[in-house]
Amino acid sequence: MDAAEFRALGHALVDRLATFLETLPSRPVTTGETPAEVRAVLDADRALPDTGAPAADLLTRAVELLTEHSLFNGHPRFFGYITASPAPIGVLGDLLASAVNPNVGAWRLSPMASEIEGQAVRWISQLLGYREHGSGLFVSGGNMANFVGFYAARAAAGDAWRVREAGVGGPGAPRLRVYASAETHTWVQKAADLSGLGTEAIRWIPTDDALRLETRALRHAIETDRAAGDVPMLVVGTAGSVSTGVVDPLHEIAAICREADVWFHVDGAYGALAATWPDAPADLRALHLADSVAVDPHKWLYAPLEAGCLLARDADVLRRAFAYHPAYYHFDDGGGTNYVDLGPQNSRGFRALKVWLALQHAGADGYRRMIADDCALAARLFAAVDAHPDLDARTLGLSIATFRFVPPDVRGRLGTAATESYLDELNEALLERLQRSGEAFVSNAVVHGRYLLRACIVNINTTEADVDALPAIVARVGHELHAARRRDTRR
Repeated sequence: MDAAEFRALGHALVDRLATFLETLPSRPVTTGETPAEVRAVLDADRALPDTGAPAADLLTRAVELLTEHSLFNGHPRFFGYITASPAPIGVLGDLLASAVNPNVGAWRLSPMASEIEGQAVRWISQLLGYREHGSGLFVSGGNMANFVGFYAARAAAGDAWRVREAGVGGPGAPRLRVYASAETHTWVQKAADLSGLGTEAIRWIPTDDALRLETRALRHAIETDRAAGDVPMLVVGTAGSVSTGVVDPLHEIAAICREADVWFHVDGAYGALAATWPDAPADLRALHLADSVAVDPHKWLYAPLEAGCLLARDADVLRRAFAYHPAYYHFDDGGGTNYVDLGPQNSRGFRALKVWLALQHAGADGYRRMIADDCALAARLFAAVDAHPDLDARTLGLSIATFRFVPPDVRGRLGTAATESYLDELNEALLERLQRSGEAFVSNAVVHGRYLLRACIVNINTTEADVDALPAIVARVGHELHAARRRDTRR
């Protein structure tokens, strides 16, 4: 493809994408197609052709497939998982990053890209009040950001018996322990498994009625394990849980970790950036006390997927966990950062560019305003649900509201085992119907044993009108399902 063809195709593609973004609010959130239907449209079973095809035809077909047969997390009525609408400048940033194609594993291979990544990391660190000159790196997302913090903690705790060389079961190695609440994202189980600790190394700390980690139980668990000869390795505090947006008592957890000399990691993939919000939970002011913090720019910085970020108190703690220097890597560049030393990847794409551009495009005040707007919209939704006679508002945390549909004829029997079981089943069916409808997309949470609908707003496209429409949609679909079930029962 020569420059002229690339230019023509690129202009045409950008025009199509601009129209797509412009018309997104008028489209359904999703088509609700089955896997079989999507495969049929794709002609998924056809063999790879022997001869090539014109690039213009391929791009036209790709645009059609993706814009007509996808779920759109940038749609203003996408209230599902914590995946943000993509900022247009980030879309353009990905195009530029792909064109230059630096390998941001070594400074010599990516001098400007490496410096841009370092600056973007520092800006994120400053934005959430972590450290003025914070260190860290970009990764694929929240799971990987948390993994990096986990492995840094493992390296720090295992210094005494050279855990990187001898392993977690090496001579003289005690059992390493990890502490997390039941509200912690499942990344902690993956990390314990893949690191060799095993999931049984996790001490699941109970939560209080607000679903926050109980610090008294944490202190007791650490003391008990240490008395038994185990080594407390890592405490995970959650800044914005997936289900309800709850923030753990991070100040108290930090104090316990300091006293016990245990690595304090904050999973702030969703909620850490809410520290910029003037009405943020007070415990988000404790982020600077953590040894490491995971943040997801593809959540509340509205970056296109993928973009995760791990912040650490200094780069040396990451080098102790990841750096190796074989003869075939000659990357001594007089002070440049070689990100291959700070994380698990060698070949690294230029994820930072789209975030770096967006941070400057919006500015710190712009992000404070947008995050505050998302939280205000969630509060507005919670109030509307609470006022609706057929809906039961349950929790509100950051920009997440949970609730359920309760038909009028069963409201008088709330609390009985049979009624609660029926409502769980009814709301689960309601979720399935909503997700396929294309009208709005919500997800679910299980809170104190009850199945709830869950709406999360991290979306620059969502308006008050979109939020105001949701309760009526949920109630209407809920009544349809409830009426059908009553008819089936009478037969």
